[in-house]
Amino acid sequence: MITVPETAQLLHENGIKIDWIIAGTKYKPIQRDIKVMPAGNDTPAEAALKYLVTHGYPAVNVVTDDLQLKDYLFFTDKINLVIFNEGRKIYAIKPGFSKWKPAGDTIEVLTHPNELHVGGLEPIGHHRFKTTQDGFFSLRFDQPNLFIAELL
Repeated sequence: MITVPETAQLLHENGIKIDWIIAGTKYKPIQRDIKVMPAGNDTPAEAALKYLVTHGYPAVNVVTDDLQLKDYLFFTDKINLVIFNEGRKIYAIKPGFSKWKPAGDTIEVLTHPNELHVGGLEPIGHHRFKTTQDGFFSLRFDQPNLFIAELL
């Protein structure tokens, strides 16, 4: 588990083992076996992802209250990245993406390509779609990837 000081105490109180805390070098961890990782000029998310990618981790789940997609863009092709934020599961997809979902599920497109073509979806709001039936939906677009969100 990698976290920031603001979350460390809550995790510790709930019995969740912390491996790393992203903080300044003067930060004193709440447990002896916790390592401190300085973020330097990076955001905490960028510092953690750089560490994971550098050390060969294939995937990461990120839980955050403060979603800044720009912090994750560089890493979309380097690590399998899933972000949990405000009751949503967020991940990057490539052009030609398709997935099976039951009818009525909501999909939100969080980054907005110039050309977006959807199949099996109907618009229900600003960059939000609902699956029209049980089965596959598809997204085609004109950039290397984009982030979508599914409601949990």
